[in-house]
Amino acid sequence: MLLGRVVGTLVATHKEPSLDGLKFLALKQLDIDGNETGGYRIAADAVGAGIGELVLYATGSAARQTEMTDGRPCDAVIMAIVDTLEVDGELKYDKARDG
Repeated sequence: MLLGRVVGTLVATHKEPSLDGLKFLALKQLDIDGNETGGYRIAADAVGAGIGELVLYATGSAARQTEMTDGRPCDAVIMAIVDTLEVDGELKYDKARDG
């Protein structure tokens, strides 16, 4: 699982029919300290994330393990909205404080 920040949306009116009903979001990839790594990812949203939120996402075959993406051709899925992130006893992110 990986960290990302939602930075945008993607709309596709013509797509594979099995993707109908999915919401797609653009993510900026982050390291464990919340620093941008320079990469972007488009992911299906399984949890109702919004712009600016810190999220946990999965890629590859793990992206097809949610109820929403099961059996669909997805390579990335947002599976959690982060409330807090603590690393080695240090609070790196708190949604109430930083969100």
